[in-house]
Formats: sequence, structure tokens, C-alpha cells
Amino acid sequence: MTGLDPTDPLVIDVRTLQRRPGSMVTVTRSAPAPAGLGVAMARVPEGSPIDLDLRLESVLEGVLVSGSADLQINAECSRCLESFDWHEEIDLTELFRYPTTDARGAIVVEEDESEDPLPVLLDDLIDLQPVLRDAVVLDLPLAPLCSEDCLGLCPECGVRMEDDPLHVHDTSDPRWAALAALMDPDAP
Repeated sequence: MTGLDPTDPLVIDVRTLQRRPGSMVTVTRSAPAPAGLGVAMARVPEGSPIDLDLRLESVLEGVLVSGSADLQINAECSRCLESFDWHEEIDLTELFRYPTTDARGAIVVEEDESEDPLPVLLDDLIDLQPVLRDAVVLDLPLAPLCSEDCLGLCPECGVRMEDDPLHVHDTSDPRWAALAALMDPDAP
């Protein structure tokens, strides 16, 4: 048992490629977003649709998956903390290698000591969730902004400056009090 569910929309069966280098199939499907897809301030809402448009190509080493994922992003502005949404199209490219076999064709489990090992096909199934997660996390901004000129929050009282751009506090910095006294000779 591989642990992969062939009915999962993010798991793709590649038996139609028949391990013939040069053969290719396209896959277009919609899948619900898994939980935890994103970073601290920007994420894909769980269960929202992810539209996949993929091309699966058989090569000598395995199956090359390339294409795009169109998804909805929900974020909080890092300056004013307002929620906002946008659509994002993320490019996906990953080579899934065939499992290593011995002379009899039995699968040999070997340790891959490289820093970034290639994912392995399991019983002719590809799990796109880790590839999708990596692509989304690398593409999302760590500090999203609702607009480039977002004014943020007032540091004194926390009012959103976009709602009240003329918002001003009549306070002076106590470090400048001595200079203020020089400007006004009648001040005590």
C-alpha cells in the first residue's frame, strides 16, 4: 500500500504514459485546497477551488509535470491589517522519478543523500500536494500590502489611516520640549 489515495484530486495516475519517453498527456481539473496552504499573512482558504492545468511528459528518469495552478489568495495587509483577496496563477514544474529497481524489476529502497531529492512515483501515482505547497509558499509575499501606498495604522491610537488621512494627534515629543521653550520666550 502506497498511502496515496487514487481518488484524491491532487493525486494523478500516470499509467496512461506507460513509461514510454516522449509520451504526453494533459490534465485539467479542479481540486479543493488542502489545509495550511500558505504563510502567516497570506493563505489559500481551505476547500477553495484550485484549477490545475497540467502537462505530464514521460522522460527517461520519470514523469515531468509542468503547468499552472489558478487559486484564490486571502491575506491581511501587513500595514493596516485589513483583509483582502486576489487570484494568483502559480507555475508548477517538477520531475517525479521512477523508483529504482533491481535486475528482476523489484523496487529497491535506497537513501537519497542529496539536499533536495526528487519525489518518487508510487505505484504510478503522483502526489501534487507537496509540489503545490512548495510553489505557493515560495510565491506568496511574506508582508502583503492591500495597496502600495497603504498608510497603515496610527502609532498612537491604532486608527486606520486610510479611513482618516487627516488624523493627527496634538502631542509633542518631550525630548524637544527644551527647544520649544526657546521658540516661545513667554513659556514658563
